[in-house]
Amino acid sequence: MHKILVLGAAGQIGSELTLALRQKYGNENVIAADIKTHPDKQITEAGPFLHADCMDKQAILSIVNQYKPDAIFHLAAILSAVAEENPQKAWSVNMTCLQNVLEVARSVPCQVFFPSSIAAFGPSTPITFTPQDTVQRPTTIYGVTKVAGELFCDYYFQKYGVDTRGLRFPGLISYHTLPGGGTTDFAVEMYYKALKHKKYTCCLRANTQLPIMYMPDAIRAAIELMEVNPSKLKHRNAFNIHAMTISPDDIVHSIRKFVPGFTINYQVDELLQQIANSWPRSLDDSAAHKEWGWKPHFNLDKMSEDMIKNLSLKLNMSVQA
Repeated sequence: MHKILVLGAAGQIGSELTLALRQKYGNENVIAADIKTHPDKQITEAGPFLHADCMDKQAILSIVNQYKPDAIFHLAAILSAVAEENPQKAWSVNMTCLQNVLEVARSVPCQVFFPSSIAAFGPSTPITFTPQDTVQRPTTIYGVTKVAGELFCDYYFQKYGVDTRGLRFPGLISYHTLPGGGTTDFAVEMYYKALKHKKYTCCLRANTQLPIMYMPDAIRAAIELMEVNPSKLKHRNAFNIHAMTISPDDIVHSIRKFVPGFTINYQVDELLQQIANSWPRSLDDSAAHKEWGWKPHFNLDKMSEDMIKNLSLKLNMSVQA
């Protein structure tokens, strides 16, 4: 990669990925684009930023023709919880945007990164140590678009030679950007509420185990995958990656090590609980280890310590005993 376009650059993943890519490849070589007109100044002022709707193929093509990137990170999508409120719109947006990106990449050509998710699995998938290659029968429209997206990307690689690559992200935790409608948003909110109010009402059951990853690991994984020599890749769309399996109760106990007196109660959202119950508890990511050297750096307590430290600075708050 030499010049990179990030679509959905103002989102939870995109905002941090853009900063990381600019730090590595140079501000002028990473073009950020988003449908939001007023994203964070770190995105708009450090390097090129353009307003773009990924539903508009010509808008994407215009950016690509102007800046000539050799890689596109396509992160624009409607996430799981929001998608269930309007499944027809979620299908239209998620699939049309991806098709537009793939068509542009076919004509240029350039690499494409597509973020898949544990939502691509379903209740008929092995729930623990979920294999890289296994049955994928999701029960959410978000998951359906992710499976379709994986297959779509594979098709464009096999049919047209587009260098498509992807990761199945677990739930992601970040202090940079507020959550945007995902089922695992509770995990991020918990840290904010711990600092602000020292209490939180959780939408999932205390013992609901889910695969979770700290955003720095996720960003590093995406960049490492896109940088690896394609001859090393047997799989492409998309790799399982795993860091930790934790429950809301596990997060509470970890936060209390840094925010004493933090309390929690549970008011279960049945829709979100149903979605969470359909997802794996852990992933077999041996293919990612073997093919491009994937390895997570953060465990739960290391993540909690870093989250609390950075959120304290961001919110200008000190931790009180």
